[in-house]
Amino acid sequence: MQRSRGLAAVLASLVLVGVGSLVVSHKANAAGEGKITGTVKFDGAPPHQRGIDMSKDPYCSKAHANDPAQMETVVVGKNGGLENVVLYISQGLSADAANSKPNQVPVFNQKNCVYTPHVLAMDVNQDFKVETSDQTAHNIHPEPNPLTGNIPWNQSQPPGAAPITKSWKAPEMIHVKCNIHPWMSGYFAVVKGPYATTNEDGSYTIENVPPGSYTVTAWQESLPPQNQKVTVAAGAAANADFTFKAK
Repeated sequence: MQRSRGLAAVLASLVLVGVGSLVVSHKANAAGEGKITGTVKFDGAPPHQRGIDMSKDPYCSKAHANDPAQMETVVVGKNGGLENVVLYISQGLSADAANSKPNQVPVFNQKNCVYTPHVLAMDVNQDFKVETSDQTAHNIHPEPNPLTGNIPWNQSQPPGAAPITKSWKAPEMIHVKCNIHPWMSGYFAVVKGPYATTNEDGSYTIENVPPGSYTVTAWQESLPPQNQKVTVAAGAAANADFTFKAK
């Protein structure tokens, strides 16, 4: 009996030591991760964004009675900041880092008959939700290239409908449209590894980047993508700024 108790005590100690090592290892890895920050600017006169005629749907038209809607192909904010640019690591990630997906669930909302956000970034195999806040029916219709392995789908969302939860199998920039409201246009930016999207002043931060040397790609829906080399030190922030020039 005493021998059995002694063996159990030894096993319990080994389990505690193992768990403690895992916790310490996780904290050490988290502390060693860095980030990439920067801004994306637009150089030149911002292109005119065409206004949207929503008169065919009274609900949509009323929603924008005091705030006329415009296309969001190129959105330039204060000080030339370029919004809706997706930043991601296109080269240099280890297999583990590239295949690690975030825990959060990104949300693509249909609000006032436009997509919010206009560009939704996500990781391969990361679940995301499509919601509707409108009291009019929508038809969410992403258009991936089937050759990538991503499967097209087309699903209606009447007012009050439950969110649609989906994911994508392969990296791709996927255009999204609504078959009911032809002016609705947006993108799912599917990448592998850490990513970020610029805000209204063009700034961004890619979090949870392991130390190493990488190529960062800046993608914008209507302008040629840009690449930049960057080196991230353990627990530090690296900088990568981009400038897109007017056509």
